Amino acid sequence: MAYALQNYALNIFLLALALIPFEGACGSHHHQLQHLKSLHFSLFQHETINRTGYVIVNGVQGGPGITETTTPFGTLFVFQDPLTVTANRSSKLVGIAEGTSITSSLDGLRSISIAKLTLRLKNHRGSVSIVGGTHNVKPSDHPIVGGTEDFLFVQGYVTSSPVDLKGVTVTYKIEFHLYWPPYATHAS
Repeated sequence: MAYALQNYALNIFLLALALIPFEGACGSHHHQLQHLKSLHFSLFQHETINRTGYVIVNGVQGGPGITETTTPFGTLFVFQDPLTVTANRSSKLVGIAEGTSITSSLDGLRSISIAKLTLRLKNHRGSVSIVGGTHNVKPSDHPIVGGTEDFLFVQGYVTSSPVDLKGVTVTYKIEFHLYWPPYATHAS
């Protein structure tokens, strides 16, 4: 009888524990996610062939040629492009996008890109490093893999979308979605 009573009491105790709201690690983690420091903004990248962007190695012949939107498979391209606050090239300069891309598709429209985006914004200075696949005529998301100065420990992604692909200078809208983990926030 005592053994059955102990089992009954233990089951009641475990049931009571299961019904109590738990505010342990999961609850505090969820609370922290709601209060992450974040920053969202857009800039515009202006790339001018043979002035801010250069083909270093020509790709495989027989595919598409070099145009505003395509380069032959295997082409190595480097760039150091201005970042401005509007799509107008003469608007305020707030950064530089420098990096490289290698054409990775036979149609010449996709590449593997690596870039460092150095920013001089009103309240933030430093750089964000990104890597990923780029589609030349469609929006592309690039994960952030590092940062410096005010962007140290930053996480998130950057979306690159074509705005104007006609002429010698092409323009891309660069949307930043930046998040700082709790340990990265600095005391004022």
